[in-house]
Order: sequence, then structure tokens, then C-alpha cells
Amino acid sequence: MSEPHALRPSTLASTALLCLALGLVPTAPAEAARLRLKGTMERYSGNAAYLAVYVTDARGHYRATIQVFGDKVQFYPHLAHWMRGAGPQSTPLDGITGASVGSGRGFDVTVEVADALIDAGLQLRVDTAAENIADEPSEIVLPLERDAAGRDATGRGLVARFRFEL
Repeated sequence: MSEPHALRPSTLASTALLCLALGLVPTAPAEAARLRLKGTMERYSGNAAYLAVYVTDARGHYRATIQVFGDKVQFYPHLAHWMRGAGPQSTPLDGITGASVGSGRGFDVTVEVADALIDAGLQLRVDTAAENIADEPSEIVLPLERDAAGRDATGRGLVARFRFEL
């Protein structure tokens, strides 16, 4: 006995032809690239730092948040360039937040980003802030390109070394 909702091969072929005729072609899901973010903080005295890793266009206009280190939203306004683009946050960002990063400590996280962001003329930026220490908007700015992957960058404030890998 056949299942009531099963389609016969001839019905599948007819349905496929009808979809093609109407221009209803299924698309593949968006491809995702795995982006590994690695870094080491400078040694400083004070509380752990908050970092926002995000994507902008070449003129610095915000496109997407990649990762935020630190989950207390009251400190997000100190990540000024990121906040200007991302807008006010009233709750932690689900799935892309982690612990703040202390003096001399490292971080190593892997996140997924839309493959279309890679080699599209965009930039990867890092804002940093720590209590009682100067905030560093756009402390790191790197082209989000395959050629830039794996190269160490030096921050001008709290980040001693930062890189992304694909």
C-alpha cells in the first residue's frame, strides 16, 4: 500500500518542470566561511577588556557584528565605532558574545560568517575598551580578504597581537 503523501516519479518530474517554467528554481543555502579570531592582549593593570569584532565597508560604515568579548551591555557604549553602527544593545547578543579578555591573556574563537563578506572590499575592525583605560575605537582595521588571513596585526592600545584565519 502506498503512502498517501508519496509522489510518484512522473509527478515529481511534472512538478520540477512546472517549477522551472515558473522560474521557481531552488537556491542553495548561503555559504558560510569559518573565521578564526586569535589575539593576545597587552599587559596592563585593570579590569578585563571588552572587544567588538565587526565588519565595515571601506569607508567605515557598519555591516555586521562578528564577535563581542564581554557580555555586560552597560559597557558596550565604550565600544564607540561598533555601537554607532550596531545601535544600542539592551540585551547580550545571542551566540556571538564571550567573556571579556584580561591583561596578557589570549583569545581564540571560530565563528561563521557569510562567504560573500570575504574578498568583497570590506574591513574587519576591532574596538576595545577597559574600565579606567582609554577606549580604542577601530584599534585594529584589516581588509577582510583571503590574502590578509594569517597575518599578525598590532593594536595601538590594548591588543598586542591579532589575526584572523580562514
